[in-house]
Amino acid sequence: MTTFVICTFVGAVAFLHFTWTGPLHPLATKWILWLNRFTSPEYMPLYVVGIVVMLLALGGALLSITMMNRAILRGVGTAPETAVNVLYERRTLSRGMRVVAVGGGTGLSNLLSGIKAHTSNITAVVTVADDGGSSGRLREALDMVAPGDLTDCYAALSDSPVLARLLLHRFERGEGIEGHTFGNLLLATLSEEQGGLGTAMRDIHEVLKVRGQVFPATTRPVTLVAELADGRVVRGESKFAEQIRPSRIARVRLEPENPSALTQVLEAIRDADMIVLGPGSLFTSIIPALLTPDIARAVRESAAPLVYVASLMTEPGETDGLNLNGHVEAITRHLGRTPDRVLMNNGPIDPDVEEKYRQQGAEVLNLSGVGRDLRSRVEYASLIAPGTARHDPQRLAEALVGLRQGQRRPS
Repeated sequence: MTTFVICTFVGAVAFLHFTWTGPLHPLATKWILWLNRFTSPEYMPLYVVGIVVMLLALGGALLSITMMNRAILRGVGTAPETAVNVLYERRTLSRGMRVVAVGGGTGLSNLLSGIKAHTSNITAVVTVADDGGSSGRLREALDMVAPGDLTDCYAALSDSPVLARLLLHRFERGEGIEGHTFGNLLLATLSEEQGGLGTAMRDIHEVLKVRGQVFPATTRPVTLVAELADGRVVRGESKFAEQIRPSRIARVRLEPENPSALTQVLEAIRDADMIVLGPGSLFTSIIPALLTPDIARAVRESAAPLVYVASLMTEPGETDGLNLNGHVEAITRHLGRTPDRVLMNNGPIDPDVEEKYRQQGAEVLNLSGVGRDLRSRVEYASLIAPGTARHDPQRLAEALVGLRQGQRRPS
């Protein structure tokens, strides 16, 4: 608006110069004399008349521009008020902090759905080692990475509730498509057409119009392997919960080893203001996304603070008996860098919900045995969604934004 007024004023002065010194001088003189016929210098100075006429002309120009914009917006089916809100929102969000969120599953999609209200500079780095359900079937049939967690993240970042609902729609009938979500089939189609999700990323973001960007941790199909404390080895994420007990996971790795990462992921990590791990399952969501060597190296070298969003509960069959210290040590062991901050819930969990999870073998994550160094890194906030044992998207996002204020990676 300011630029428009300044340009209009400069243009008016330039036009006056041209008129008074050029071939239009006689016409300008007649115009001024004509206006003088309706003006009495005793009541209104002549220059005031010029100002009034100039303001009327400027107002008419602004009105015509407004009417033209409204006509264009109606022509494309957008209400002017909606367009103004969208433009303002996007301009504000484009100035938000640059966040890289690493993980998968419901936890990561919850984080994304909350943080997108504060910034559009979001990059989700998603684990693609899932081998069960719809993702497992598509992996086996098309030799592609698991699309399930990617679909959840695209839905979470979508500006369209309708598109988000469609992406998550799961077919309950139909030979060959029963059990698949529409989003998984869409990603499978684009992957098949482009020769892999890596080359299809630009098309995917263009089609889905999400706020931010979502990338797989690797575009190579990989299998998650758990090495257990008793020496056994379990291959395949879907087998973890049933085959790990009574032992405990000592280490996880990918097969084949050393898969490559997308350039866009490494650039996002390099430019990040904050890197967030989780929330999500420690050994099947967070750590698998960090097992790509290039990603782990980029995170270790990043100057951005590394924040681990601690789980609310332990995972039956995966993190039985593992306290907060054990979670952080596992991240450090696999990544080679200790989180600078640990965001932990201090809100109450509904007793009935807690009892339901306890019957399934889960326990509330606790601070027992945590040393002074780790305690100094812990930040508390009420993060739980009422009546659940899940993180509330808005509360989690607000806690991360608040944590960002004045926070940098300790030297």
